[in-house]
Amino acid sequence: MKSITIATRNSPLAMWQAEYTASLIESKFPHIKTYLLPMTTKGDQILDVTLNKIGGKGLFLKELEQAMLEGKADIAVHSMKDVPAQMPEEFTICSIFKRHDSSDAFVSNKYNCLQDLPKNAVVGTSSLRRQAQLLAIREDIQVKPLRGNVQTRLKKLDDNKYDAIILATAGLERLKMDSRIKSKLTANEWLPAVGQGAVGVECLSKRTDLFDLLSQLNDHDTAQCIVAERSMNMVLEGSCSAAIGAHATINLDNISMHAIVCSPDGSEIIRQQDNDNNAKELGEKVAFALLAAGAQKLLDLNNE
Repeated sequence: MKSITIATRNSPLAMWQAEYTASLIESKFPHIKTYLLPMTTKGDQILDVTLNKIGGKGLFLKELEQAMLEGKADIAVHSMKDVPAQMPEEFTICSIFKRHDSSDAFVSNKYNCLQDLPKNAVVGTSSLRRQAQLLAIREDIQVKPLRGNVQTRLKKLDDNKYDAIILATAGLERLKMDSRIKSKLTANEWLPAVGQGAVGVECLSKRTDLFDLLSQLNDHDTAQCIVAERSMNMVLEGSCSAAIGAHATINLDNISMHAIVCSPDGSEIIRQQDNDNNAKELGEKVAFALLAAGAQKLLDLNNE
């Protein structure tokens, strides 16, 4: 029997994603047996500073990619929002599964929505995108850093260190913690991270056998939307040190995308939207429209 070893971060959410991938593979290809290789990444270990200060979201991938290079794993599974816009040429995304809810969730033990928060309330997030959108709506809010896995973040809320926290809806629902969601922050009023809600599979570019096999699990509509969002991010050279949001949807062959670039304090937000039947061209078109409207100035502020 052929086997596939899946490298994954060992957080509960990452393990869910890896187990979900394993079940899809074994259901589609009964002759294949999957094995999980849980790993702790540098991004999981360093929790006392924001990601943009220690190298960005790529820190969640490096150890998993090294395992593939060393032959310890065949594939790695990621949240697509953690995959940098510019990937090393040795690696490729071979499959993207059907997207879950891409929204952010407002989570609080005392308040039902953002508008209910008292003046100067403390809200936890380490995402500049979330910070900027929070402050654009409520400039009085105190945004405090919050990192760690979903359970760690919820415990800090339960320990009364925050009045509310912002998390990805998909993560909470996948971990059957959706009862913690008080309200959802949804597009187009509030935009998610590029790729949010989608799970992708990475393999070595030279493993054409794996690419040909696992591309059969690819969800076409989701993949087109993610290509559009990531193409935009590529032009903008976006990373976790940039307050960029995007959300693409598809109807038949027409892809629509709404995107924002924000100043970190939320005082300025540049918005663009467009549609096209070519995902890559749509992403690039929206990115250049953002830049033409002055987005570079805001991107530079994010990198200071």
